[in-house]
Amino acid sequence: MSALWFLFAAFCEIAGCYAFWLWLRLGRSAIWILPGVLSLLLFALILTRVEAAYAGRAYAAYGGVYIVASLGWLAWVERSPPQLTDLLGAGLCLAGAALILYGPQWSA
Repeated sequence: MSALWFLFAAFCEIAGCYAFWLWLRLGRSAIWILPGVLSLLLFALILTRVEAAYAGRAYAAYGGVYIVASLGWLAWVERSPPQLTDLLGAGLCLAGAALILYGPQWSA
């Protein structure tokens, strides 16, 4: 279940940050701030649903999922396919995220 929360949180965080990108970098209307803020608020609430004993461990593991989701956003929304090195790096990050999140269970 944590993986789904991580993916949903990543989508909300990226969408919220992208709304600000549209406004500040691409010259879109300041109205983009409202959905951006709401999306970032939802991101913060969703991330608290991850099943982890410590917030820091959940946030660290989320970092790997965020990287993979960002590359998905790059391909899907921005229509720019990730490079091989992007995909290899994302795989390493996901492996690290799994180790951070599930490692304590393996060492107990």
